[in-house]
Amino acid sequence: MKILLYSPDNGVTRNFMPHLWMFLLQTLTPPGHEVLLIDGNARPMDEAAMTQFVQEQKIGLVGIGAMTRMVAKAYRMADAVRAAGVPVVMGGPHVTEEPDEALGRSGGPRHADAVALGEADETWPQIVTDAARGQLREIYEPRDQFGQERKPTLQSYPAIPWESMDLDQFNIVPKAMAPLLRRVGGGWATFRIIPVESGRGCPYGCEFCTVTGFFGDSIRFRSNESVVDELLRLKARARTEDGQMVVFFIDDNFAINVKRTKSLLRAIIAANAQVHWVAQISANLLRDEEFLDLIAASGGRWIFIGMESIDPANLASVNKGFNKPGEYCAVLQSLADRNIYAITSFIFGMDNDTPGVAERTLQQIRTWPPGLPVFGLLTPLPATPLYERLEREGRLTRPKHWQEFLPFAMAHTPLKMSVEEAHKEVKYAWANCYSPEAIGHAVNSLGHKEVGYRINILVSRLCFRGIYFPQMGPLEWLKVIAQNRRSIFRVIKDGFGDWCNGFKKNRAIPSVADRGAMERLGYACPPQNAEHTRPSRAND
Repeated sequence: MKILLYSPDNGVTRNFMPHLWMFLLQTLTPPGHEVLLIDGNARPMDEAAMTQFVQEQKIGLVGIGAMTRMVAKAYRMADAVRAAGVPVVMGGPHVTEEPDEALGRSGGPRHADAVALGEADETWPQIVTDAARGQLREIYEPRDQFGQERKPTLQSYPAIPWESMDLDQFNIVPKAMAPLLRRVGGGWATFRIIPVESGRGCPYGCEFCTVTGFFGDSIRFRSNESVVDELLRLKARARTEDGQMVVFFIDDNFAINVKRTKSLLRAIIAANAQVHWVAQISANLLRDEEFLDLIAASGGRWIFIGMESIDPANLASVNKGFNKPGEYCAVLQSLADRNIYAITSFIFGMDNDTPGVAERTLQQIRTWPPGLPVFGLLTPLPATPLYERLEREGRLTRPKHWQEFLPFAMAHTPLKMSVEEAHKEVKYAWANCYSPEAIGHAVNSLGHKEVGYRINILVSRLCFRGIYFPQMGPLEWLKVIAQNRRSIFRVIKDGFGDWCNGFKKNRAIPSVADRGAMERLGYACPPQNAEHTRPSRAND
């Protein structure tokens, strides 16, 4: 049987990274079946194109996973597939919380033949087997002998075959530029951001978050060996393709157990498995200097920090009082001192927010090392404590807001500002944080660093700008480039100057005392004496 696993886009913003569930379920599919993957962000499709694809490819089963903001598109695509006579199974956080909606039991149309509730590691093979027999059940849910939900331990984690998997659609490098970059060399023929998980679960239980409800509050980890092996295989593939692999550790809090994470990072370093990586870590866990040193040494380059607010009262109201706004600046500076920068997330529309919250937040951001601020609005997702509280208080204005997805639009009434004022705040934050002037300031603030760091912040800022402002087409990108031409030309000029200076220096044969320069240029190095080669025991 041919199976299609499909992850929809929301039609507005574009994710830079595919979702892990597709690769994991492909790996867990029983032998004898062919699995195709389509990510709507990398390969956009409408309903007609999807219908044509499943018919031409003779697909026998379609699996669709979606978060709440994507579920309206997921339902439309599922309807098209079912109309073509192909069964659909849906899963993910939203379907787990709203299974009757997907199955048409809540008064609306039916979108799925079956739903997979919770984590599907155990149930997916059975779903495939049942579909091949034409005997799909409506609901699949992992349960133990006592009827309790069962969570996978992750200790026998499947080895995703990254080395042989078709990843062409996930290459961020434009196809037109790939041949040129491959000829030029330097390892930029491909560039992919690959999701990897080292653990699941979060005990914090923030009021607005779906993680604890879906993965549970009990933390489960993979073995260090399993994670290291995966990184080594990704690193090897990038090398054979003359490309880049950046890993995003999608754990909801990569450092929830700092001792365990330190152990993993040491294992990565010892195995020479370093790749550039990004992870989500809460600010309260980034005070440990040794931990920050290990992050840098193991390849950590960006840390996603859910700061949410600079107002302690707001943080306490959503059960995130462990965040201390007074510590934000010191944490970010400690990261920047190690050339690690932060993606900082903020939420407007909380109960203590008043008009002007965006400018007050930006005033703080301007005092921090340059990073990638992200702004959103407080959103009541189904089955979260936030949704239930707002429903009790009668403050929901669009109780089924996911059925008509509107980006950056409130679904409830804030306490101390109007809905329209909240919308203005988030627009103000994006416009002022990602203006050409702000981007130029961020780039210039790294003038004391090597040009690579300025390129990093420039490219990242231009890409992240697209989360809010449309820039998915060539014309939009040309406009963005024109608006930021001064920063772009300055970085190009500095980069060319650094290259020329480096070329001049490398023309001369270096001193034999400079082992690093000798090895870099391919000259034989005299052996070091025993005293100098004895391994340090500082970390024993």
